[in-house]
Amino acid sequence: MAKLLLGVSGGIAAYKALELVRLATRAGHSVRVIQTPTSERFVGVASFEAITGAPVLTSEFEPDPARGAFPGDPPPQHDPISHLALVANADAFLIAPASANTIAKLAHGLADNLLTSAALAARCPLVVAPAMNDAMWEHAATRANVATLRARGVRVVDPGVGQLASKGEFGAGRLAEPAELLAAFEAAVADGGAAAPSGETGAASAGAAPSGDADLAGLRVLVTAGGTREPIDSVRFIGNRSSGRMGFALAEQAARRGAEVTVLAANVALPRAGGVTYRDVETAAELADACAQEFPRCDVLLMAAAVADFRPAAPADTKLKKDAADAPTAIALERTPDVLSALAEQRTPRHTLVGFAAEHGDGALAYARGKLERKRLDAIVVNDISRADIGFDATDNEVTIVTARREQPLARAPKEQIASAILDEVVRMRAAAPSDGTPGPASPDRAARM
Repeated sequence: MAKLLLGVSGGIAAYKALELVRLATRAGHSVRVIQTPTSERFVGVASFEAITGAPVLTSEFEPDPARGAFPGDPPPQHDPISHLALVANADAFLIAPASANTIAKLAHGLADNLLTSAALAARCPLVVAPAMNDAMWEHAATRANVATLRARGVRVVDPGVGQLASKGEFGAGRLAEPAELLAAFEAAVADGGAAAPSGETGAASAGAAPSGDADLAGLRVLVTAGGTREPIDSVRFIGNRSSGRMGFALAEQAARRGAEVTVLAANVALPRAGGVTYRDVETAAELADACAQEFPRCDVLLMAAAVADFRPAAPADTKLKKDAADAPTAIALERTPDVLSALAEQRTPRHTLVGFAAEHGDGALAYARGKLERKRLDAIVVNDISRADIGFDATDNEVTIVTARREQPLARAPKEQIASAILDEVVRMRAAAPSDGTPGPASPDRAARM
């Protein structure tokens, strides 16, 4: 089991850190906690000490009774410097919640308390989980600070969307749930990469190489995300339940791996990452137009958006009244443009096309394989939306990547991990593609040679 160093900064979301510690210790991990003085206004030191069985530190100048040791380990014979010893012994350092103030300090290398001093000395993976008001989260300064951390290799667990601390407020900024935070910590330990290589500075920008693998450097990646809405009248629409989480996860992971990323966001209310270009669209027709403009200059298309198959044939330009004498009792529908098929017709040898299929119940893989061949795709990612714990508006997903040669099931995991695995497959397919100018893996010309 691993050693988790948890940093808790000030904010009402600090109460979730108690549940995180409980989950981590139940999973067999040993945990030490550093608190900022402000965080003590929300959660007391005694609460964390009771769960971890270890002293909690709040200042660089207080002695550590455990001398930097984690529960289960013998303390050293000497008194080490606390902020150096704790982080040196940790397998990963997770800061949750990370306030806007703490994120700003981390981005600019400030070390004015025990938490930020430990972060600056960290050679283990560093994971940051922001939590704040939506206005603070969306501020350009915060976005730039988060982008800077990402560019240095810091793992950022994006906040969720929902009720905020102030009564009646709703938006992006909620601290991720404790189970998600634990999964992020365990993933960081499993990867074992250094959190912040020395000498790396500056904010992330589109196409900037990440501190880890830069296997998508030099590529332009186009991602569609969310779900289109087709108007019935000036108020109502036909839509779907896609939140855009999968598409946004793909975009952020691609940017971290060095790609220049553009997202066509169809009605997505999620936080937006630095270093990624976003264009908002609403309808299938708007998405088709935006794709037609962006596709010629991209190398990889990740078509994660849920595009409505039908739209009202004659939408009203006013609000329809149900008690009106001429109120409609039926709505005539017409098919929307098949955006992905149209793009596949324009593909060139350099393009890699990945489609997504949200299917319900049995026959999902068979349908996905038919779609793969019919639309001339390189891969298609299929998931079963009949399950409530994955798919639409869930933080986890469980999918199968289908290509012309194989089916690769991916067990349930956070969408960020699923996104990374999908991009691994993109890298693999592009490495295996012919370099003689012949069409891509799913095209008829290439399929005949397989």
